[in-house]
Amino acid sequence: MSISVLFVCLGNICRSPLAEAALRAEAERAGLSIKVDSAGTGDWHVGCPPDKRAQAVALRNGIDISNFRGRQVTAQDFQRFDHIFALDADNLQNLRRIRPSDGTADLRLLMDLVPGREGTSVTDPYFGEDAGFDETWGDVTRAAKALIERLKGSL
Repeated sequence: MSISVLFVCLGNICRSPLAEAALRAEAERAGLSIKVDSAGTGDWHVGCPPDKRAQAVALRNGIDISNFRGRQVTAQDFQRFDHIFALDADNLQNLRRIRPSDGTADLRLLMDLVPGREGTSVTDPYFGEDAGFDETWGDVTRAAKALIERLKGSL
């Protein structure tokens, strides 16, 4: 069974690339083959690498994301991916608005996977201090672990 997951935030340079990295790492640990990508609802950072602070926190956790590049979510993503996770409610609303009528992806908020965090956003570290990126890493790692457990249960 092939599973594909897309993570979406606003600019695709902080939260969603970190979520992509966290899920790739958790899937590898679990021995699962999952297609994972990330995108933004906005187009400001298309083609750009992740924020240096996001790269730093990923590297501190053993993952190099310097080769990731920002991209904007497309209508085709709603057919190409089984699951699309928004990292906050605003992006979930934007995704619902742009979702084509024939979109088949399961669309939901990422932190809904984490008991006690339902309905909350992944911490947005962009305008804050460097420590915010560690908090974001914690959020996406918890969600990635919960998603792997859920996916293992459905295989």
